[in-house]
Amino acid sequence: MPYEAPTHTVERSIRAKTGAKIVAGIDEVGRGAWAGPVTVCAAVTGLRRPPEGLTDSKLLTAKRRGELARVLGGWVTAHALGHASPQEIDDLGMTAALRLAAVRALEALPVRPDAVILDGKHDYLGAPWQVRTVIKGDQSCVAVAAASVLAKVERDAMMAELGADCAGFGFEANAGYPSPVHKAALAEQGPTAHHRLSWSYLDALPKWRHLKKQRTAVLGEPVPEIKGQLGFDF
Repeated sequence: MPYEAPTHTVERSIRAKTGAKIVAGIDEVGRGAWAGPVTVCAAVTGLRRPPEGLTDSKLLTAKRRGELARVLGGWVTAHALGHASPQEIDDLGMTAALRLAAVRALEALPVRPDAVILDGKHDYLGAPWQVRTVIKGDQSCVAVAAASVLAKVERDAMMAELGADCAGFGFEANAGYPSPVHKAALAEQGPTAHHRLSWSYLDALPKWRHLKKQRTAVLGEPVPEIKGQLGFDF
């Protein structure tokens, strides 16, 4: 399917309006999965021409994603990944878990971004970051598209490794999302240590419903492990 190549339009706008010199693109993968972490990539690309065929990872075949990820690893100025575990998702809820993973990615960068472009409509980062949200940013913004591919390839590889220890769940093919194979294994074997136990899918599994967890974090409490947040002087 043909698609328009991503551009640096949003990044140029941020640079012009704020004076930011280093802009990171951020994208996540694993939000809707039933098992495994949620993974966030932060990528800094500068204003160079992107590799041929770069776009939202969901529009690419697994083979093409892998090829692009290998190219992007040496092409981006910098990138880093952050993860929030299934247990952290259960404890904090998805929004706070996304923020936790994004902070881990940002703090792992060797360069400190002045601003970030966040894929989607909702800003789950907030202060002290200067954030521009862009709907379908993984298709339209070079840095976000790069982050999309790198995050997807990394998490898929992680889930394939987990699949070797969880026979029958098909993690190597479904990456923890609710495929028919995954659902059947859940009904028969119950959730593994890699499953999100606060999610509603357990309500439909009478045999395993007793394992469902309630969120332990209290609304309004600070998210743990985000001390030393990146600060921006704007």
